[in-house]
Amino acid sequence: MGLGTEQTERGLSVLLGRLTDGFSRLVTQHLTLARVEMMEDARVMGSNVARIAAFVPFVLVGYAFLCAALSAFLARWIGWDGSLALVGAVNLVGGGVGIARAASRLKSLQLMDDTSQELNRSVTALAQTPAPAVQPATLPQEANHGR
Repeated sequence: MGLGTEQTERGLSVLLGRLTDGFSRLVTQHLTLARVEMMEDARVMGSNVARIAAFVPFVLVGYAFLCAALSAFLARWIGWDGSLALVGAVNLVGGGVGIARAASRLKSLQLMDDTSQELNRSVTALAQTPAPAVQPATLPQEANHGR
């Protein structure tokens, strides 16, 4: 009897050790994936923010030049105040559309999407896997001796 109990205890400690090693490896891999994904997300967000910042000077310069040129041209028919308002509105709308497009790209960006999916898969797999049951040691059955 002592032999079966000893083997079960050794097997259980080995299984527990493997489970601990596997779990620590899983956590380490999730942290590594999260770090890589955060760096990639930061790079993409930085690129989109740079695009927004790149449109700002064009909006300002375009506003200034168009105000001057179109206002001078339109002042003949609608006066200086009407021509300045019209030119300013057109430039603001154009610049606003460029900034809105870049901002919508930032909003649609899902941060750490791969990491959260992998973490959800791991949690689901761990929740569905039943814990290994410890089987009691069985003794060989004795012959019925003719009964």
